[in-house]
Amino acid sequence: MTLPTTLLQNTFKLPSFRPGQEAVIHALLQGHSALAVFPTGGGKSLCYQLPALLLEGLTLVVSPLIALMKDQVDALQALGINAARLDSSLGKDETQAIYTALQNGSLKLLYVSPERLKNERFVQRLSQLNISLLAIDEAHCISEWGHNFRPDYLLLADLAKKLRVARVLALTATATPSVAADICKQFAIQPQHHIQTSFARPNLQLRVTPCTAETRIELLLARLHKHPRAAATIVYVTLQKTAEEVAAAINVAGLSAAHYHAGLKDDEREQVQNQFMSGEVPIVVATIAFGMGIDKSNIRAVYHFNLPKSIENYVQEIGRAGRDGNPSLCEMLALGDDIRVLENFTYGDTPTAESLRALVEHLLAFDDVFDISTYELSNQFDLRPLVLNTALTYLELQHVFSAQSPFYTEYKVSFIQDKQFILSQFDADRAAFLQQLFSAGRMGRKWLSLDMLTIPLQLNEPKERITKALDYITEKGWIELTVANLRQGYKNNQSINSPEKLNALCEHLNKLFAEREARDIKRIHSVLEFANNPACLGQQLMQYFGEASAQACGICNHCRNTSPAQVELPIAAPLTSAQQTLIDNLKNEDHAVLRQPRQLARFLCGLPSPATSRSTLKSHRAFGALAEVSFPVILKSISDS
Repeated sequence: MTLPTTLLQNTFKLPSFRPGQEAVIHALLQGHSALAVFPTGGGKSLCYQLPALLLEGLTLVVSPLIALMKDQVDALQALGINAARLDSSLGKDETQAIYTALQNGSLKLLYVSPERLKNERFVQRLSQLNISLLAIDEAHCISEWGHNFRPDYLLLADLAKKLRVARVLALTATATPSVAADICKQFAIQPQHHIQTSFARPNLQLRVTPCTAETRIELLLARLHKHPRAAATIVYVTLQKTAEEVAAAINVAGLSAAHYHAGLKDDEREQVQNQFMSGEVPIVVATIAFGMGIDKSNIRAVYHFNLPKSIENYVQEIGRAGRDGNPSLCEMLALGDDIRVLENFTYGDTPTAESLRALVEHLLAFDDVFDISTYELSNQFDLRPLVLNTALTYLELQHVFSAQSPFYTEYKVSFIQDKQFILSQFDADRAAFLQQLFSAGRMGRKWLSLDMLTIPLQLNEPKERITKALDYITEKGWIELTVANLRQGYKNNQSINSPEKLNALCEHLNKLFAEREARDIKRIHSVLEFANNPACLGQQLMQYFGEASAQACGICNHCRNTSPAQVELPIAAPLTSAQQTLIDNLKNEDHAVLRQPRQLARFLCGLPSPATSRSTLKSHRAFGALAEVSFPVILKSISDS
């Protein structure tokens, strides 16, 4: 048998294992599931890539980041390893080639997003394979105690059992002891197979510098001018408009910066990322949308212009600095007023009880199998997509509904071969079926549109026969096929069959979202506690992640200054009479999408929701008029008046 060390050196071209890697690999090769908690840049991916080559069968890797999947697959293929990824950017031929490799057993690693594992047909395909290892990247997303919960991750533990996965490897850079315990419980990972390396980064000099809104930009510019002009630097901010304003100020000051946020087009974001990686633009001012999957070793400074939203986010973001081991600066320009913005985003994400109940009643009205468009439901019940998906996942976990295969309602066909040629390749029955199918579509200048909601009824044929026929003639190269309008199928399990059960279910959902809100608010305040604690900054971080014996670093500004200045929490001032009048006037306008107090509070704080985004209200004079006010203060005033 090939030894792991031999593979490490000969295949992966690495001289030795990093801390923790060998222990994780040994556990997996012995048939155990494991949890690897390594700091950002600690070499987590090798922990499943190397065993994948020694284990019989497929290693399935779940990752939330398409860009990261692509980079890893490209790197593995460059090493001669048969790896692939399945994501929405692939064409039909590429996808089919991957399915063929899965069937013949030649593929060793397959990367997928957690969303793809909700596709019943895909899961059925996987169930016929020998999956020797399920690797789950960003595993803290599984835990509701985690800082970056993703609803699709909640279903992975059940899926692992359904697929009879031999072993599971959960990987994360940001698991607190409670999150790690939750992950281990879900995947039956034994304590000795929870392998955690130190979060100590002795080459990072941490600083917390209290400042005011007036002095912060000048302070940042002064810091940037002290660095060599080509020094790679990331400046993190909370809001998209702040990213643009700060980048502009840096450029006016004679330095070179670009802004990056989720509001940019894909090609614009890719351009900024490429310019930063090549060194053409040394400074990027970005929201947290930037950095995931960025593997640039020589980042010399990370500044937090705004407070990070959690300790976990902070550790991930500073972890992008100094991966080459050389000294790097990580400074937080701390202003207590930032707390209000972060809190308001959290409060704004909590759905109203009315919207949740209306959603549940709508779904329960379906008797058996039904399908939904999350886009349509998001707008109908004024729930942001992530909130809606979380609610749907909670309902699945309560066994109220079971997910079925997602499907597309619109198929578009472009004929590469003449229709008569295609029909001539089949016997009379199949040719007649295809002729009916083509006639049922709506022909445009180039594309034949097929409505998959109505055509199966019109032809009195199962949808599966239609899709199989289209897939077959596509594989033959006779047509080009595209799909649109995704819908998710569900089955009503008929478990909510009384008003009492409905009330209990709605109360449970409201409780889950309220607990999540409280955890996120506590996480925001933990950043301020970290900043104001005179103890060593690095030591605090290590203790937060369970390293009780962590030592002081000696180089952070808390270690060098026995009495650091305090960052003041803003006082939640009561509303002025003018602000109260604005609320009262807006309530009297009686906008249908602002009738619930939480909806109105979101609107006044300038937090968009599906309802306000699709209406003209986003341009209303009052939208965001109270953005400087604390959300609970506004909500209480609306509820009381």
